[in-house]
Amino acid sequence: MERGSGLIIDNKAEGFDCDGNREFINFLSYSKGGARELKSQLYRCFDKELITKDQFEEYSLKCQELQNKLEVL
Repeated sequence: MERGSGLIIDNKAEGFDCDGNREFINFLSYSKGGARELKSQLYRCFDKELITKDQFEEYSLKCQELQNKLEVL
């Protein structure tokens, strides 16, 4: 999960340094995919009882908020 969450930020940063908007949008899309992947990992943690239902709901909501912020046109 740590690696996945780091990739979200890394892709956003890499896209920011790109030459054009189209490439930047691609990297934002990669970041959004990373947020979906992180949410999937949360489900696995919850299923294995590594996190509580309250933690799952809190982190899942944060992942969804992040996905919404990364929504590209």
